[in-house]
Amino acid sequence: MTLEATAPRQFGPSFAGLSGLPAPNLSGLPSDRQAHAAARRAFVDLKRTFMHALEGIPGIEWLQAQVRAAEEPVDLWLLRAPAFAALAGADPHVRQRRQHLRRGLDSVFPDLDEPSGFTPF
Repeated sequence: MTLEATAPRQFGPSFAGLSGLPAPNLSGLPSDRQAHAAARRAFVDLKRTFMHALEGIPGIEWLQAQVRAAEEPVDLWLLRAPAFAALAGADPHVRQRRQHLRRGLDSVFPDLDEPSGFTPF
């Protein structure tokens, strides 16, 4: 009696042809590379928007360090509440920074805000 060992499932690109699906093109299509570059530019722009909005506000060194350390857009999305809390107030200059940050977040995450009475359906 012999026991046959079942090989573990392989999901790497070299095994994609075994499943009946064509192997992926690892070089990527030009449109894929362009989309990746555009997403990266949008992330870097949002990071700069955060840094500009938080510039010169005392006591938020931790928040600025978190923004600098962000590696993905979702990292910045998670920092939006403390950023808006740091930008609270009625000062017109702070209000302008808050609006700029909100527009930056909307450009990267257009559908993630809750609808309000002021947004069209």
